Amino acid sequence: MKRNMIFVTKIMKHITLIFLLSCFTNSFCQTNTTIYFFAGQGSDKRIFDSLAIDSSYQTKFIEYDTPPKNATIKSYAKYLSTKIDTSQNFILVGVSLGGMLCAELNEIINPEKVIIISSAKNRYELPFRYKFQRAVPLYKIFPSKLLLLGAKLMQPIVEPDRRHNKKVFKSMLKAKNPLYVKRTIQMIMTWDRTNNTKKIYHIHGTNDHTVPIRNIVLPNIIIKHGSHMMTLTRAKEISQAINQILKEK
Repeated sequence: MKRNMIFVTKIMKHITLIFLLSCFTNSFCQTNTTIYFFAGQGSDKRIFDSLAIDSSYQTKFIEYDTPPKNATIKSYAKYLSTKIDTSQNFILVGVSLGGMLCAELNEIINPEKVIIISSAKNRYELPFRYKFQRAVPLYKIFPSKLLLLGAKLMQPIVEPDRRHNKKVFKSMLKAKNPLYVKRTIQMIMTWDRTNNTKKIYHIHGTNDHTVPIRNIVLPNIIIKHGSHMMTLTRAKEISQAINQILKEK
């Protein structure tokens, strides 16, 4: 009986030591850097659900409110900057509209890195139809609800890759406030950034129909056959790309 008690005591000591060592190791390996994720116009934080990001980083997801009337990407980025703890090290990751917001935030605050996916660094990387609507703003004459309906109808046509996660994409778009959609359309169409003074890491797909790769200047990582939806539909490759950038000095 006494031998059994001694054996159990030794086992408990080993377990305690392993537990304490594990806690110390996790604490030691954990960085004090937070990655802030910015979703696209027609998505939300679920677009990032399948990503496998280096666990040593803390992650937070920025939620969008309906922008004020006549808001610009720059003014809205300034508002969103208040949701970021700039007293700690931080990295920004944005998809589509989220990437454009990150491009503006890169000029406003001081992130360690900025990574944009399926997006544009400035308005010159947007396709011709965006430039046309900037000159001829037809979206202004349509009611908000009609613009949201149009987005629902056009999404599967423009980006057929969404069929792989159809329910999620439909749900994210359905949850959008029509006024939010109209005002963010105006924000994109009137975006006035023409250059970038700080480095941005750009991940783009060769099959992106919303922001075609032919408009993108020097993308850092190209995903073959990747679509505008690839953050969710090609999450494994996007995760590898992000983790690769995170390791760069």
